Amino acid sequence: MGAARVAVLDYGMGNLHSVSRALTRVGADVVVTGDGEDAARADALLIPGVGHFGACVRALREAGLEEVAREAAQGERPVFGVCVGMQILFDASEEDPDPGLGVLPGRVRRLPDTVKVPHMGWNTVAWSGRQHAYTAGLPDNSYFYFVHSFAPDLGPSTVGAADHGRTFTAVVADRNVFATQFHPEKSGDAGLTLYEAFVREVRAA
Repeated sequence: MGAARVAVLDYGMGNLHSVSRALTRVGADVVVTGDGEDAARADALLIPGVGHFGACVRALREAGLEEVAREAAQGERPVFGVCVGMQILFDASEEDPDPGLGVLPGRVRRLPDTVKVPHMGWNTVAWSGRQHAYTAGLPDNSYFYFVHSFAPDLGPSTVGAADHGRTFTAVVADRNVFATQFHPEKSGDAGLTLYEAFVREVRAA
């Protein structure tokens, strides 16, 4: 069985080096690409994202990768979204009037002004009780590294939740789509455990 080929989408809005290095470390055959045909040939997609929701959506569209990402998410190939790469999978965000990809139902909202925003640093994630292959090896209240000002509310697809001014979705999963509000590549062993499980499942698919 060959290595899992994971396409990390390069649309100018992601921490590509750290993500690809972490995936390579856990055994993935990583291709960082802005080419839709390359991405379509991969076994799985990872959608990174940093910064502004609307800027990410528009950059993905202008790079010609919006439909590639949507079709993969609505199909059967595993898709992993990270930070704003998670947020753009939802219908919309308070941060910008442009719609998201609409793969996941719901709206991303700003964190309350009663706490320091952006939420930056380590925080615990409590698992919702929904079993998922990627999180099976992680204890409840594992620590992960966050950098964000907006986050989706809890919903039926929530796998893990965190608190910062309000309780929000930190991990979401729906069929072949899995996404994290935090950065696994900056989250030490816990983050690598998630990526390793992702790569293992891609290889087994």
